Amino acid sequence: MKRHARCLIFLFLSLLFLFSCATSPKKESFSPEAKIKEIESQKQAKAINDKILMGALSSSRGVAKDYKIGAEDLLEISVFEDEKLNKTVRVSSQGNISLPLLGILRVKGLTSAEVEREVRDLLAEKYFQDPHVMVFIKEYRSQRISVLGAVKNPSVYDISGQKTVLEALAMAGGLREDASRLIFLIRPPRPEETVQEVKETEQVTARTFVIDLDDLVIKSNWTLNMTLLNGDIVNVPVSGRVFVGGYVKQPGGFPLLGKKVTVSQAIAMAGGLAPAADGSGVRIFRFPERGGEREMIPVNIYEIDKGNGQDVTVNENDIVVVPLNGAKNFFIQMWDVVKSLIVGVGVGLVP
Repeated sequence: MKRHARCLIFLFLSLLFLFSCATSPKKESFSPEAKIKEIESQKQAKAINDKILMGALSSSRGVAKDYKIGAEDLLEISVFEDEKLNKTVRVSSQGNISLPLLGILRVKGLTSAEVEREVRDLLAEKYFQDPHVMVFIKEYRSQRISVLGAVKNPSVYDISGQKTVLEALAMAGGLREDASRLIFLIRPPRPEETVQEVKETEQVTARTFVIDLDDLVIKSNWTLNMTLLNGDIVNVPVSGRVFVGGYVKQPGGFPLLGKKVTVSQAIAMAGGLAPAADGSGVRIFRFPERGGEREMIPVNIYEIDKGNGQDVTVNENDIVVVPLNGAKNFFIQMWDVVKSLIVGVGVGLVP
């Protein structure tokens, strides 16, 4: 009987070990699923950076002709009808130039083509019939912009001429893998705007523009590829994360990348439910940014899969916890039965 009891105990422990191996998520030094996710993340980052580079190249070709002349730019103006009118002039801090016969002209904010047209029209009024004028920007003013946050080479950049958002991101080496797809362009008030602004509102504040990179580089909404001004700051925040733990196959923190992610998608990022998981008892723990009590949101994944439950959108820094199902309780009860059986066998063997 003793031998029979030992065999029974060994059999039960073997079954319990096999069951725990099959159901408990393991932390492995190497996981194919994790490696695939890493590769996919790298591919996505490379794809978005390739689009940023291509967009920067195409926008740079268009920006040259649309460049708005500013203070300290050096202009080369040629009039084919009279070489004496040819002149190289630097734009004053007020945005003006001085030309023979024409006197003071305001050119700030105009393109080279617009200055050509204005000079041609003024000369045609009094001096020449159908004059030919060419304006060439010989030297661009030096400007300074900052590209900060989740880019490969954050820094302050000295640039000449006009650059766009995509060109700034390309100069900074592109996005890191953990970069958000929502970026911020922070524009301090211009010196010439400050005086007027103070008079009207007595308060001067920077303006912030939110740019969705998916709309810009994937959907080709080029209106978002804003032209940068001196002092602009391009800030690329790190993407928020959602944390998934408990009985999932690959628990951990996962970047949201500026997108809306639901609880079922977050669990999918973690490899899905483990065999021992209780999908009906999932909990989302949410911590307010500015104090307040922790919020707990119950979720039933099985009902969501059936289309009956609400697939809640997770926020940055939410914690999704998947509990164990009732199978473990079954084995605990079974162990109690075996223990009583062993005690009964032992008592029977006592002489």
